[in-house]
Amino acid sequence: MTPRRPLNTGKSPGVSLNRALSKLGLCSRTQAELLIAEGRVRVGGKVARDASLRVDMKRDRIVVDGEQVVAERKVYLMLNKPRGLVTTRDDPQQRDTVYACLEGLDLPFVAPVGRLDKASEGLLLMTNDTSFANRLLDPASHLPKTYHVQVGTVPDTALLAALRAGVTVDSETLTTNSIALLRSGGRTAWLEIVLDEGRNRHIRRLLAAHGIEVKRLIRIAIGRLQLGDLAKGTARHLAPEELALLDG
Repeated sequence: MTPRRPLNTGKSPGVSLNRALSKLGLCSRTQAELLIAEGRVRVGGKVARDASLRVDMKRDRIVVDGEQVVAERKVYLMLNKPRGLVTTRDDPQQRDTVYACLEGLDLPFVAPVGRLDKASEGLLLMTNDTSFANRLLDPASHLPKTYHVQVGTVPDTALLAALRAGVTVDSETLTTNSIALLRSGGRTAWLEIVLDEGRNRHIRRLLAAHGIEVKRLIRIAIGRLQLGDLAKGTARHLAPEELALLDG
């Protein structure tokens, strides 16, 4: 029998040059594209101006501004994100970003694992380990994320049941793993909401569909990893036993 030839995907082995620079911990893909466009990156001794150039990170010698780029140590951080910061490296609107919380720390380039919107707060992971990040973000992982949400109403049993049933908004079905009433007082209440997926503004859209105002939204856990008493606006390295809590 004639052996089958490998499927030709039209791409060379390896990864794109801008992704390689990101995976090596030098910068974000967007920043890498700028470095490449400015002619500051060489691969195998030649200036590379194509961000999509496929490179072998184990064999190709990649140089930026005359210095060879080597893999940085793996860094895993937890950050207690305050409200008012956007989860991005460079914001076109010049808003303050979560990177303001990392100023003064001796770190390689790290990227957020997922997002919290500007008005949300709490546990945000950051790392330069793209394989680790992709594993956590893969919907197949079903990694639960727990939020405490202050709302501008005290939901009764019927409203809680309606929230648990889910809702379709803009052709997207928004559901939760669980919703529980934590406490209430006056005209507000705190809910604990657990998701194992993260659609854009998932909780806010779900609650808005029922006319519920969100006053605060705090992520307090990812998997079995708890935010704990980490001060707002500060970051710290994860211990090995804490990383193990993210294994499911």
